[in-house]
Amino acid sequence: MRRGWKMALSGGLRCCRRVLSWVPVLVIVLVVLWSYYAYVFELCLVIYLILYHAIFVFFTWTYWKSIFTLPQQPNQKFHLSYTDKERYENEERPEVQKQMLVDMAKKLPVYTRTGSGAVRFCDRCHLIKPDRCHHCSVCAMCVLKMDHHCPWVNNCIGFSNYKFFLQFLAYSVLYCLYIATTVFSYFIKYWRGELPSVRSKFHVLFLLFVACMFFVSLVILFGYHCWLVSRNKTTLEAFCTPVFTSGPEKNGFNLGFIKNIQQVFGDKKKFWLIPIGSSPGDGHSFPMRSMNESQNPLLANEEPWEDNEDDNQDYPEGSSSLAVETET
Repeated sequence: MRRGWKMALSGGLRCCRRVLSWVPVLVIVLVVLWSYYAYVFELCLVIYLILYHAIFVFFTWTYWKSIFTLPQQPNQKFHLSYTDKERYENEERPEVQKQMLVDMAKKLPVYTRTGSGAVRFCDRCHLIKPDRCHHCSVCAMCVLKMDHHCPWVNNCIGFSNYKFFLQFLAYSVLYCLYIATTVFSYFIKYWRGELPSVRSKFHVLFLLFVACMFFVSLVILFGYHCWLVSRNKTTLEAFCTPVFTSGPEKNGFNLGFIKNIQQVFGDKKKFWLIPIGSSPGDGHSFPMRSMNESQNPLLANEEPWEDNEDDNQDYPEGSSSLAVETET
């Protein structure tokens, strides 16, 4: 009886958590809908409406894609078979378990390791983690090329939707900037007492305040992710250096500025501004710096980075301004 109550309570708490996780998204949606109403129907800035709606469409489109594009999980070949899982769980000697994972990993395109040199293994999903894959405790699954879990889109940002998330940040910055600059003239009129409508005064003041507030925070976040893209890093890799079979290397996936951008947006520039999938590869393996150096020996002259954190450490909540949960 007591066990049944505990299970019911646990299920209720999970349900409440799922519902509450949508609160940040609801806040953003309400703010955006109000800004649309205030700008289009209250202020009615007719000469600005065409460009405003173009920006608004791309802003909402990329936000939708960031929310509802499901995180991509490792395919079946990275999961332990039933037999291997039984052998692994029944084995009591850690060194034997470690060797079992090494033998299994030899058949897979896996080149990253934990800080101690062990094969990266998720004991909850029972799989050998592909390179750049991490377990998200919010989504309760391993996510390919995981960047962070974002509460403002209530989704895990990774290989499948990182491009959409970047576009969402870019169009958010543009949206806030456009509103702030076009509303500023009305703010001057308000300051001079030339706005007779009390309701218009409220919308002018609040629109300018909200647009400027979000613009500052979004510019910082967008600039940070632009830096990550230019170095071909994820947020998790910026906080914890990836460890390869040859040792830790901060620039392990850095292929050069242009190729780094193409790793996220693809090699067709006509798709860079449109929220459609164009990232190369399948998210399970990625070109590495060592391979690029073999083709361009000049890259080998760059100074190595020094770092040696454990890949399996828990990251603190809020490791970026939008990150709340990471790999275990």
